[in-house]
Amino acid sequence: MAGIFKKTYKFAAYTSTVITVFLTLVMGLFFYFNQSLSLWFLLGFVVVCYAFSFFIIQYRVERFIYKRIKKIYDDVSLLEATSLQPQQITTDMATLTKEVERFANNKKLEIETLKIQENYRKEFIGNISHELKTPLFTVQGYILTLLDGALEDKVVRKKYLQRANKGVERLIYIVKDLDMITKLEVGDLNLNKEEFNIVELIQNVFDLLEMKAAKKQITLTFDVLYKEPILVYADRERIQQVLSNLIVNSIKYGKHSGTTEVSIEGLIKNKVIVRITDNGEGIEREYFPRIFERFYRIDKSGSRKEGGSGLGLSIVKHLVEAHGEKIYVESQFGIGSEFSFTLEKAK
Repeated sequence: MAGIFKKTYKFAAYTSTVITVFLTLVMGLFFYFNQSLSLWFLLGFVVVCYAFSFFIIQYRVERFIYKRIKKIYDDVSLLEATSLQPQQITTDMATLTKEVERFANNKKLEIETLKIQENYRKEFIGNISHELKTPLFTVQGYILTLLDGALEDKVVRKKYLQRANKGVERLIYIVKDLDMITKLEVGDLNLNKEEFNIVELIQNVFDLLEMKAAKKQITLTFDVLYKEPILVYADRERIQQVLSNLIVNSIKYGKHSGTTEVSIEGLIKNKVIVRITDNGEGIEREYFPRIFERFYRIDKSGSRKEGGSGLGLSIVKHLVEAHGEKIYVESQFGIGSEFSFTLEKAK
Protein backbone atom coordinates (compact mmCIF):
# COMPACT_ATOMS: atom_id res chain seq x y z
CA MET A 1 0.00 0.00 0.00
CA ALA A 2 2.89 2.33 0.78
CA GLY A 3 3.84 2.59 -2.89
CA ILE A 4 0.36 3.58 -4.09
CA PHE A 5 -0.18 7.29 -3.53
CA LYS A 6 -2.86 9.53 -4.97
CA LYS A 7 -1.87 13.20 -4.98
CA THR A 8 -4.08 16.24 -4.69
CA TYR A 9 -2.75 19.64 -5.84
CA LYS A 10 -5.56 21.89 -4.64
CA PHE A 11 -3.85 23.05 -1.47
CA ALA A 12 -0.49 23.69 -3.16
CA ALA A 13 -2.10 25.49 -6.12
CA TYR A 14 -4.25 27.72 -3.91
CA THR A 15 -1.42 28.55 -1.50
CA SER A 16 1.06 29.20 -4.33
CA THR A 17 -1.44 31.55 -5.97
CA VAL A 18 -1.85 33.53 -2.76
CA ILE A 19 1.95 33.77 -2.24
CA THR A 20 2.54 34.71 -5.87
CA VAL A 21 -0.17 37.39 -5.86
CA PHE A 22 1.24 38.87 -2.67
CA LEU A 23 4.86 38.91 -3.91
CA THR A 24 3.76 40.22 -7.29
CA LEU A 25 1.98 43.12 -5.63
CA VAL A 26 5.13 43.85 -3.66
CA MET A 27 7.22 43.70 -6.85
CA GLY A 28 4.58 45.79 -8.62
CA LEU A 29 4.89 48.52 -6.04
CA PHE A 30 8.66 48.32 -6.32
CA PHE A 31 8.34 48.50 -10.13
CA TYR A 32 6.01 51.49 -9.79
CA PHE A 33 8.62 53.47 -7.79
CA ASN A 34 11.60 52.12 -9.69
CA GLN A 35 11.13 52.49 -13.46
CA SER A 36 14.28 50.47 -14.15
CA LEU A 37 12.41 47.11 -13.76
CA SER A 38 10.81 45.86 -16.96
CA LEU A 39 7.35 44.30 -17.39
CA TRP A 40 8.93 41.09 -18.72
CA PHE A 41 10.96 40.79 -15.58
CA LEU A 42 7.76 41.08 -13.52
CA LEU A 43 6.04 38.40 -15.61
CA GLY A 44 9.04 36.12 -15.29
CA PHE A 45 9.03 36.68 -11.56
CA VAL A 46 5.34 35.65 -11.41
CA VAL A 47 6.02 32.39 -13.27
CA VAL A 48 9.14 31.50 -11.28
CA CYS A 49 7.59 32.47 -7.94
CA TYR A 50 4.44 30.45 -8.62
CA ALA A 51 6.33 27.40 -9.87
CA PHE A 52 8.83 27.46 -7.03
CA SER A 53 6.13 27.98 -4.36
CA PHE A 54 3.93 25.29 -5.86
CA PHE A 55 6.59 22.57 -5.95
CA ILE A 56 8.05 23.41 -2.52
CA ILE A 57 4.63 23.52 -0.84
CA GLN A 58 3.41 20.38 -2.61
CA TYR A 59 6.55 18.46 -1.65
CA ARG A 60 6.46 19.57 1.99
CA VAL A 61 2.73 18.92 2.35
CA GLU A 62 3.06 15.47 0.83
CA ARG A 63 5.93 14.56 3.15
CA PHE A 64 4.22 16.01 6.18
CA ILE A 65 0.72 14.64 5.61
CA TYR A 66 1.74 11.38 3.94
CA LYS A 67 3.33 9.94 7.07
CA ARG A 68 0.33 10.79 9.23
CA ILE A 69 -2.32 9.70 6.73
CA LYS A 70 -0.41 6.52 5.94
CA LYS A 71 -0.54 5.62 9.62
CA ILE A 72 -4.34 6.09 9.58
CA TYR A 73 -4.63 3.88 6.50
CA ASP A 74 -2.36 1.26 8.06
CA ASP A 75 -4.37 1.25 11.29
CA VAL A 76 -7.65 0.99 9.41
CA SER A 77 -6.27 -1.72 7.13
CA LEU A 78 -5.00 -3.70 10.11
CA LEU A 79 -8.46 -3.70 11.68
CA GLU A 80 -10.10 -4.38 8.33
CA ALA A 81 -7.69 -7.13 7.32
CA THR A 82 -10.45 -9.64 6.53
CA SER A 83 -11.87 -7.39 3.79
CA LEU A 84 -8.67 -5.51 2.84
CA GLN A 85 -8.39 -4.44 -0.78
CA PRO A 86 -5.52 -2.57 -2.45
CA GLN A 87 -6.32 1.13 -2.49
CA GLN A 88 -4.55 4.46 -2.97
CA ILE A 89 -3.36 6.62 -0.10
CA THR A 90 -4.62 10.12 -0.71
CA THR A 91 -3.83 13.52 0.80
CA ASP A 92 -7.30 14.70 -0.21
CA MET A 93 -9.02 15.36 3.12
CA ALA A 94 -12.53 14.95 1.68
CA THR A 95 -11.69 11.52 0.28
CA LEU A 96 -9.94 10.49 3.47
CA THR A 97 -12.89 11.65 5.58
CA LYS A 98 -15.28 9.56 3.46
CA GLU A 99 -13.01 6.53 3.81
CA VAL A 100 -12.80 6.89 7.58
CA GLU A 101 -16.58 7.46 7.85
CA ARG A 102 -17.22 4.36 5.72
CA PHE A 103 -14.89 2.35 7.92
CA ALA A 104 -16.52 3.68 11.10
CA ASN A 105 -20.03 2.88 9.82
CA ASN A 106 -18.99 -0.63 8.80
CA LYS A 107 -17.39 -1.24 12.19
CA LYS A 108 -20.45 0.12 13.99
CA LEU A 109 -22.67 -2.26 12.03
CA GLU A 110 -20.25 -5.11 12.70
CA ILE A 111 -20.23 -4.36 16.44
CA GLU A 112 -24.03 -4.27 16.55
CA THR A 113 -24.16 -7.59 14.68
CA LEU A 114 -21.67 -9.12 17.11
CA LYS A 115 -23.78 -7.93 20.05
CA ILE A 116 -26.87 -9.56 18.54
CA GLN A 117 -24.93 -12.77 17.92
CA GLU A 118 -23.57 -12.72 21.46
CA ASN A 119 -27.07 -12.37 22.89
CA TYR A 120 -28.25 -15.18 20.62
CA ARG A 121 -25.32 -17.35 21.72
CA LYS A 122 -26.08 -16.77 25.40
CA GLU A 123 -29.77 -17.51 24.87
CA PHE A 124 -28.97 -20.61 22.81
CA ILE A 125 -26.61 -21.99 25.47
CA GLY A 126 -29.24 -21.31 28.14
CA ASN A 127 -31.93 -23.05 26.10
CA ILE A 128 -29.87 -26.11 25.25
CA SER A 129 -28.73 -26.40 28.87
CA HIS A 130 -32.35 -26.38 29.98
CA GLU A 131 -33.41 -28.92 27.36
CA LEU A 132 -30.60 -31.34 28.28
CA LYS A 133 -30.75 -30.71 32.02
CA THR A 134 -34.35 -31.90 32.48
CA PRO A 135 -33.95 -35.45 31.04
CA LEU A 136 -30.46 -35.81 32.53
CA PHE A 137 -31.67 -35.00 36.04
CA THR A 138 -34.67 -37.28 35.53
CA VAL A 139 -32.46 -40.21 34.54
CA GLN A 140 -30.02 -39.48 37.35
CA GLY A 141 -32.84 -39.28 39.91
CA TYR A 142 -34.27 -42.67 39.00
CA ILE A 143 -30.84 -44.34 38.90
CA LEU A 144 -29.86 -42.90 42.30
CA THR A 145 -33.16 -44.08 43.77
CA LEU A 146 -32.47 -47.58 42.47
CA LEU A 147 -28.94 -47.54 43.86
CA ASP A 148 -30.24 -46.41 47.26
CA GLY A 149 -32.17 -49.62 47.70
CA ALA A 150 -35.12 -49.64 45.32
CA LEU A 151 -33.21 -52.05 43.08
CA GLU A 152 -34.42 -54.98 45.18
CA ASP A 153 -38.08 -54.22 44.50
CA LYS A 154 -38.82 -55.72 41.09
CA VAL A 155 -41.92 -53.61 40.48
CA VAL A 156 -40.22 -50.32 41.39
CA ARG A 157 -37.07 -51.33 39.52
CA LYS A 158 -38.94 -51.98 36.27
CA LYS A 159 -41.00 -48.80 36.57
CA TYR A 160 -37.96 -46.61 37.30
CA LEU A 161 -35.87 -48.18 34.55
CA GLN A 162 -38.68 -47.55 32.07
CA ARG A 163 -38.88 -43.90 33.12
CA ALA A 164 -35.11 -43.55 32.97
CA ASN A 165 -35.22 -45.06 29.48
CA LYS A 166 -37.74 -42.40 28.40
CA GLY A 167 -35.31 -39.72 29.61
CA VAL A 168 -32.49 -41.30 27.62
CA GLU A 169 -34.72 -41.50 24.53
CA ARG A 170 -35.45 -37.77 24.84
CA LEU A 171 -31.72 -37.03 25.07
CA ILE A 172 -31.08 -39.14 21.96
CA TYR A 173 -33.94 -37.31 20.19
CA ILE A 174 -32.43 -33.90 20.97
CA VAL A 175 -28.89 -34.97 20.00
CA LYS A 176 -30.09 -36.46 16.71
CA ASP A 177 -31.93 -33.25 15.83
CA LEU A 178 -28.85 -31.17 16.71
CA ASP A 179 -26.70 -33.45 14.57
CA MET A 180 -29.06 -33.05 11.63
CA ILE A 181 -29.09 -29.24 11.91
CA THR A 182 -25.28 -29.21 12.08
CA LYS A 183 -25.08 -31.30 8.90
CA LEU A 184 -27.59 -29.04 7.17
CA GLU A 185 -25.70 -25.89 8.15
CA VAL A 186 -22.36 -27.18 6.86
CA GLY A 187 -23.97 -28.66 3.74
CA ASP A 188 -23.06 -32.21 4.74
CA LEU A 189 -26.53 -33.71 4.27
CA ASN A 190 -27.03 -35.44 0.92
CA LEU A 191 -30.49 -35.26 -0.64
CA ASN A 192 -31.79 -38.25 -2.59
CA LYS A 193 -34.17 -36.51 -4.95
CA GLU A 194 -36.82 -38.49 -6.78
CA GLU A 195 -40.27 -38.10 -8.29
CA PHE A 196 -43.15 -38.93 -5.96
CA ASN A 197 -46.80 -38.12 -5.33
CA ILE A 198 -47.00 -35.42 -2.68
CA VAL A 199 -50.71 -36.16 -2.06
CA GLU A 200 -49.91 -39.76 -1.16
CA LEU A 201 -47.04 -38.64 1.11
CA ILE A 202 -49.30 -36.21 3.00
CA GLN A 203 -51.90 -38.95 3.47
CA ASN A 204 -49.19 -41.23 4.89
CA VAL A 205 -48.27 -38.50 7.41
CA PHE A 206 -51.95 -38.13 8.31
CA ASP A 207 -52.13 -41.87 8.98
CA LEU A 208 -49.00 -41.80 11.16
CA LEU A 209 -50.28 -38.87 13.25
CA GLU A 210 -53.93 -39.90 13.38
CA MET A 211 -53.76 -41.18 16.97
CA LYS A 212 -51.87 -38.11 18.18
CA ALA A 213 -54.49 -35.85 16.61
CA ALA A 214 -57.33 -37.97 18.02
CA LYS A 215 -56.19 -37.26 21.60
CA LYS A 216 -57.16 -33.61 21.05
CA GLN A 217 -59.99 -34.49 18.66
CA ILE A 218 -58.22 -32.59 15.87
CA THR A 219 -59.22 -33.45 12.31
CA LEU A 220 -56.45 -33.90 9.72
CA THR A 221 -57.82 -33.17 6.28
CA PHE A 222 -57.15 -31.90 2.74
CA ASP A 223 -58.81 -28.71 1.55
CA VAL A 224 -60.29 -30.63 -1.42
CA LEU A 225 -60.37 -34.19 -2.68
CA TYR A 226 -57.26 -34.68 -4.83
CA LYS A 227 -58.26 -37.38 -7.32
CA GLU A 228 -55.16 -37.01 -9.49
CA PRO A 229 -51.58 -37.44 -8.20
CA ILE A 230 -49.39 -34.32 -7.94
CA LEU A 231 -45.82 -35.28 -8.73
CA VAL A 232 -42.91 -33.34 -7.25
CA TYR A 233 -39.14 -33.75 -7.43
CA ALA A 234 -37.51 -33.79 -3.99
CA ASP A 235 -36.10 -36.01 -1.25
CA ARG A 236 -39.16 -38.00 -0.19
CA GLU A 237 -37.86 -38.87 3.29
CA ARG A 238 -36.85 -35.28 4.11
CA ILE A 239 -40.12 -33.80 2.84
CA GLN A 240 -42.00 -36.32 4.97
CA GLN A 241 -39.99 -35.02 7.92
CA VAL A 242 -40.92 -31.44 7.02
CA LEU A 243 -44.62 -32.35 6.79
CA SER A 244 -44.51 -34.37 10.02
CA ASN A 245 -42.89 -31.54 11.99
CA LEU A 246 -45.33 -28.94 10.69
CA ILE A 247 -48.41 -31.09 11.25
CA VAL A 248 -47.19 -32.17 14.73
CA ASN A 249 -46.80 -28.47 15.57
CA SER A 250 -50.33 -27.73 14.35
CA ILE A 251 -51.64 -30.55 16.58
CA LYS A 252 -49.48 -29.53 19.55
CA TYR A 253 -50.64 -25.91 19.54
CA GLY A 254 -54.06 -26.49 17.98
CA LYS A 255 -57.37 -26.00 19.73
CA HIS A 256 -59.28 -28.95 21.13
CA SER A 257 -61.67 -30.28 18.44
CA GLY A 258 -59.87 -28.12 15.87
CA THR A 259 -58.73 -28.77 12.30
CA THR A 260 -55.43 -29.08 10.49
CA GLU A 261 -55.92 -28.58 6.77
CA VAL A 262 -53.36 -29.19 4.02
CA SER A 263 -53.65 -27.75 0.52
CA ILE A 264 -51.47 -28.07 -2.58
CA GLU A 265 -51.56 -25.28 -5.15
CA GLY A 266 -49.77 -24.57 -8.38
CA LEU A 267 -47.53 -21.57 -7.83
CA ILE A 268 -45.74 -21.03 -11.13
CA LYS A 269 -45.05 -23.30 -14.10
CA ASN A 270 -42.54 -25.54 -12.30
CA LYS A 271 -43.47 -24.98 -8.63
CA VAL A 272 -46.18 -26.02 -6.20
CA ILE A 273 -46.82 -24.63 -2.73
CA VAL A 274 -47.92 -26.81 0.16
CA ARG A 275 -49.92 -25.06 2.89
CA ILE A 276 -50.54 -26.42 6.40
CA THR A 277 -53.26 -24.37 8.10
CA ASP A 278 -54.69 -24.72 11.61
CA ASN A 279 -57.17 -22.86 13.80
CA GLY A 280 -55.00 -23.00 16.91
CA GLU A 281 -53.40 -20.42 19.16
CA GLY A 282 -51.73 -18.42 16.42
CA ILE A 283 -48.46 -16.49 16.66
CA GLU A 284 -48.01 -12.79 17.31
CA ARG A 285 -46.19 -11.02 14.47
CA GLU A 286 -43.35 -9.86 16.71
CA TYR A 287 -42.19 -13.48 17.01
CA PHE A 288 -42.07 -14.18 13.26
CA PRO A 289 -38.35 -13.38 12.78
CA ARG A 290 -37.31 -15.87 15.49
CA ILE A 291 -39.68 -18.83 15.27
CA PHE A 292 -37.22 -20.80 13.11
CA GLU A 293 -34.34 -20.39 15.57
CA ARG A 294 -33.02 -23.42 17.42
CA PHE A 295 -34.73 -23.95 20.81
CA TYR A 296 -36.64 -20.67 20.51
CA ARG A 297 -40.02 -20.96 22.17
CA ILE A 298 -42.73 -18.30 22.18
CA ASP A 299 -44.28 -19.66 25.36
CA LYS A 300 -41.32 -20.15 27.65
CA SER A 301 -43.25 -22.24 30.17
CA GLY A 302 -46.28 -23.96 28.68
CA SER A 303 -44.68 -25.05 25.41
CA ARG A 304 -42.26 -27.36 27.19
CA LYS A 305 -45.17 -29.35 28.54
CA GLU A 306 -45.98 -30.25 24.94
CA GLY A 307 -42.64 -32.02 24.54
CA GLY A 308 -40.44 -31.98 21.46
CA SER A 309 -36.81 -30.97 21.14
CA GLY A 310 -37.47 -27.32 20.31
CA LEU A 311 -35.66 -27.92 17.02
CA GLY A 312 -38.58 -28.89 14.78
CA LEU A 313 -39.13 -25.60 12.95
CA SER A 314 -35.40 -24.99 12.63
CA ILE A 315 -35.00 -28.40 10.96
CA VAL A 316 -37.98 -27.69 8.70
CA LYS A 317 -36.44 -24.41 7.52
CA HIS A 318 -33.04 -25.99 6.87
CA LEU A 319 -34.53 -28.96 4.99
CA VAL A 320 -36.69 -26.76 2.78
CA GLU A 321 -33.77 -24.43 2.03
CA ALA A 322 -31.51 -27.43 1.33
CA HIS A 323 -33.89 -28.14 -1.58
CA GLY A 324 -33.39 -24.57 -2.78
CA GLU A 325 -36.97 -23.72 -1.80
CA LYS A 326 -38.67 -21.19 0.51
CA ILE A 327 -40.79 -21.50 3.64
CA TYR A 328 -43.35 -18.92 4.73
CA VAL A 329 -45.47 -18.27 7.81
CA GLU A 330 -48.68 -16.32 8.24
CA SER A 331 -50.56 -16.15 11.51
CA GLN A 332 -53.13 -14.22 13.49
CA PHE A 333 -52.96 -14.50 17.23
CA GLY A 334 -55.98 -16.35 18.59
CA ILE A 335 -57.18 -17.36 15.12
CA GLY A 336 -54.60 -19.75 13.69
CA SER A 337 -51.42 -20.18 11.67
CA GLU A 338 -50.40 -21.20 8.18
CA PHE A 339 -46.98 -22.58 7.29
CA SER A 340 -46.27 -23.05 3.61
CA PHE A 341 -43.30 -24.16 1.51
CA THR A 342 -42.56 -24.54 -2.17
CA LEU A 343 -41.48 -27.64 -4.07
CA GLU A 344 -40.31 -28.32 -7.60
CA LYS A 345 -42.77 -30.07 -9.89
CA ALA A 346 -41.67 -33.30 -11.51
CA LYS A 347 -40.86 -32.85 -15.19
